Amino acid sequence: MIINTEWYRIFLHTAEALNMTKAAQSLNMTQPSVSYAIKQLEDALGVKLFDRLSKGVLLTQEGYALHHHVRQVFEELEYAEHYMKKLGQLNEGRLRIGANGAIIKDYVLPTLETFRSRFPNIKIQLSQQKTGHILEQLKQGLLDLGYVYLPVGDEEIKIVSSFISSYCVVAGTSFSDLAQAPLPTVQLAELPLLMLSPGSATRTFIEGWFKSQGLEVAADFELNSLEMLEEFVERDYGVAILPRAFVASRIMKGSLLELKMEVPLPDQSIGVAVRKQSSPSLAAEAFLSILI
Repeated sequence: MIINTEWYRIFLHTAEALNMTKAAQSLNMTQPSVSYAIKQLEDALGVKLFDRLSKGVLLTQEGYALHHHVRQVFEELEYAEHYMKKLGQLNEGRLRIGANGAIIKDYVLPTLETFRSRFPNIKIQLSQQKTGHILEQLKQGLLDLGYVYLPVGDEEIKIVSSFISSYCVVAGTSFSDLAQAPLPTVQLAELPLLMLSPGSATRTFIEGWFKSQGLEVAADFELNSLEMLEEFVERDYGVAILPRAFVASRIMKGSLLELKMEVPLPDQSIGVAVRKQSSPSLAAEAFLSILI
């Protein structure tokens, strides 16, 4: 049973003032209306809350007990209202993002830096995950948005923005003789190949490119991060197919060489995914407004 909350508000003011006339004034009500509400509350609860005196009222023992709880409830409500205002002004809140490791540096961080400078009080939670896991967490409401590889064939997911990531073949300086002319894919397949571990979207993308040309390839080195692939390639352990944005600086300074291919590598599409039929948080809306 939930009794009229307005009665509790009137009770609280009366308990603080210990005078129904003063309580009525603070509530912009008449004294008889306050007296009636208190009587209604007492009848509904089955207890006497005040002793009526000639110059005011005093709380009964039961009234003291109720006052303790009602005051806590209204303090919580006041805090909740204050917190909602802070959320509305983006002075409070949380943004939860999931992204594949290959995407974070070049596509997530620039927008995240802008967002953080505008809304420094928003707590940011960024988790590095594979596309499949990101999609599941979006559907479970554990993430606000996710950067994923496309296409995504899930009716519960909506892509709100997309962009293109281009790839290139890179090698260390000891492979400089291969950089003189476009390389046949068959010759590339015969070189020591460095790849991400099986199951990653990037690994699947690369294997699909080889298969489109009738080639099955095996990795000589399987590593768990682009950073490690880049490091091993620079140390001349073999060649790798990596996002161009990720290795552009090392190609520019000459520590990595780009090997041109007779059959160009296709671009890979990346999307920002959210859960359909779910209202984004104010923090997520603010982030997307920067992005879109």
